Amino acid sequence: MDALSLPELFRRNLVQFADKPAIHFAGKTLTFTEFDRLSDRVAAALAARGIGKGDRIGLYCPNADAFPVAYFGIIKAGATVVPINLLLNPKEVAFILNDAGARALIYHEAFAPAVTAFRGSVASLEFAASIGATNPLNDLPFAALTHHASLITHHALNPAEDLVAIIYTSGTTGRPKGAMLTHRNLFFNTRSVQQALQMQPGQETLITVLPMFHAFAATVCMLTPLLYGNTIVPLPKFDPVLVADTIAATRATLFCGVPSMFTSLLRLPDIHLPKFATMRFAASGGAALPVEVLMQFEKKFGKTIYEGDGPTECSPVTCVNPIGGRTKPGTVGLPVPFVEMKIMDDHGGELPRGQIGEICVRGPNVMKGYWKLPAETREAFFGEWFRTGDLGTEDADGYFSIVDRKKDMIIVNGMNVYPRIIEEILYQHPAVREAAVVGEPDELHGEIPVAFVALKENTVATAAEIRAFCREQLGRHEIPRKVFFKSELPKNAAGKILKRELRRAGEIERGVDSRVPEA
Repeated sequence: MDALSLPELFRRNLVQFADKPAIHFAGKTLTFTEFDRLSDRVAAALAARGIGKGDRIGLYCPNADAFPVAYFGIIKAGATVVPINLLLNPKEVAFILNDAGARALIYHEAFAPAVTAFRGSVASLEFAASIGATNPLNDLPFAALTHHASLITHHALNPAEDLVAIIYTSGTTGRPKGAMLTHRNLFFNTRSVQQALQMQPGQETLITVLPMFHAFAATVCMLTPLLYGNTIVPLPKFDPVLVADTIAATRATLFCGVPSMFTSLLRLPDIHLPKFATMRFAASGGAALPVEVLMQFEKKFGKTIYEGDGPTECSPVTCVNPIGGRTKPGTVGLPVPFVEMKIMDDHGGELPRGQIGEICVRGPNVMKGYWKLPAETREAFFGEWFRTGDLGTEDADGYFSIVDRKKDMIIVNGMNVYPRIIEEILYQHPAVREAAVVGEPDELHGEIPVAFVALKENTVATAAEIRAFCREQLGRHEIPRKVFFKSELPKNAAGKILKRELRRAGEIERGVDSRVPEA
């Protein structure tokens, strides 16, 4: 199958869905024809300001109708989207824009203070456009782009080479790296998602509450629906009652979330349960979904959660439990169409089924490489196989399970301890709402497991009780030596628990403050 550029794929499917709703947002609906027209105008306006093929444009915006309009406008102009994580501080945003060499920035007016703070340090920026009514910095109004009069010029794009987006990884192991995703990567991955999630063209409505700057939301909750004739409902923030009300109001059929969202939805009073009636199922990704949370959700809502996975570098979806087929709780399912997965050792050798090794991925969805980082790109591959950094197994039926991140593994007295195994037990404790386990250096044992726990409302538990509960089901070396209680565990913008913040809390508690800059 030959890949198309995303604008070409969109135009090819537009005829069939022209009058259907593309986006419901804040009480307004855009049909596919209206969405096409607005994004065409943005593309023409960018071209009129000298933006062309291969130029990079920053997109700094919460979930709203303007996000996909700007995104499609940028790629229709032949340029590349650089989505900005909304939780980054101005210095981190400046690093990304400088690294990408962004010529322009489209931002929401809510981020005007941050733009003021960093714009002087980004020499490549030639202009900025402000989304919103107030435009406090007197930049080019985004409305001027969406009302631009001249016609769009369709660029001849090479799907295998030309970039849709450079998505920067979170930088947990140092400086953020920009994963280069081509039109071919996203053509195939959106097709994979559409087939794997059995999205019926023109019949689905997706709640898009995962942040659209994130690869999971961009591909599954924005690009795939819009490229295949389905409706998206962007929500700028996650609120369980708002999600329930929006599902009911829009008769949404699909909800995609991360584990912490499902944990929060479990706290909804039963009066909200009928609002989920139109939902066919839910999908979870971004982090390991505790089996206990999955079981409680399915029991309470009567809706199946299909867990899947995939890193940004793979566009990002690699696998999911089969929709309507056999699900295996605790696994991330089977590879999606067009994707191959293997378990490999540290030298790139394939391991037998059942053995723990690194999950590696091959397929047309795998990134072109890291932006301007050829050495890091080479290190990320065994030949054609991308090394995900996840430790996992493949069972006799071909289902993959993630044991842990390679860098999160704890070595206690020379034995491998996988935090996820401990976390699964912690979630079974009746008082535990959220849990995360990290390693802490220890002179005697090398490392020890340390648990951070958030309790359910109106429950109590002590560290001794938590450790005793673990002692009944875990090996001695796996029992957390310390248990810290927190009202909430720290999370990123996508709702994923930030273990690096928990490690930092532990370092500060031990008098080792990693925030102090090196001399």
